[in-house]
Amino acid sequence: MTEQQLARLLRDVKAGRLPVAEAVERLRELPFEDLGFAKVDHHRALRTGFPEVIYGAGKTVEQVVEIAKRIVARNRVALATRCCPEMHEAAREAFPDVAWHETARVLVIGKPPRVSPRAKPVALVTAGTADVPVAEEAAVTAETMGCRVERIFDVGVAGLHRLLRHSEKLRQARCIIVVAGMEGALASVVGGLVSAPVIAVPTSVGYGASFEGLSALLTMLNSCAAGVVVVNIDNGFGAGYFAALLVRGEKKRA
Repeated sequence: MTEQQLARLLRDVKAGRLPVAEAVERLRELPFEDLGFAKVDHHRALRTGFPEVIYGAGKTVEQVVEIAKRIVARNRVALATRCCPEMHEAAREAFPDVAWHETARVLVIGKPPRVSPRAKPVALVTAGTADVPVAEEAAVTAETMGCRVERIFDVGVAGLHRLLRHSEKLRQARCIIVVAGMEGALASVVGGLVSAPVIAVPTSVGYGASFEGLSALLTMLNSCAAGVVVVNIDNGFGAGYFAALLVRGEKKRA
């Protein structure tokens, strides 16, 4: 859509010739901003409810900062995953509000929405401490999208009494993200204990026969527990995003 077309659309709305709802539908398809090295989708938040997320791996520090500048100019917050400390240092110089989540390797630029401490949480469960980096990527993503996250770490199947101690927290959660490597059995165990949806995240943690997360992925895909869905290996971001969508859908129905 050209600038002239956009101006005409706005004039038509003002004059009552075009319904607001129809104008919104047209705006959903507005073009991206071409930076040469990236095409920034400025209307993703309008279509999906959250701005485009920056995947830092494979990009230069300068590219991440420039894309973030374009996103925060039009939105309250920008989220960048798989970032390095150098990207954090550059972001600190470029923006007044920057949060660096080192374990998750996530940058949050701008101001995420406030979340009530009384909001029903997303429960985040890990099998072991080695799964925490992927879990934190999920947590920061969900929190940036407006969720309250309850962390329950290191409660894998090698000692189920550790998990059962948190049964009440699990039952109170809107949904549960389960992050596990090795054989990945924890997702099935949790799925059999709760009525909430479970998002399983296989991690690449494990010895040789785990095949860098493939063993956990296949176990989770073959789960005998109903209500378990699975994202890709080490994809904490995908799990956190999906959890936030579930929470948002529940709020809309309320």
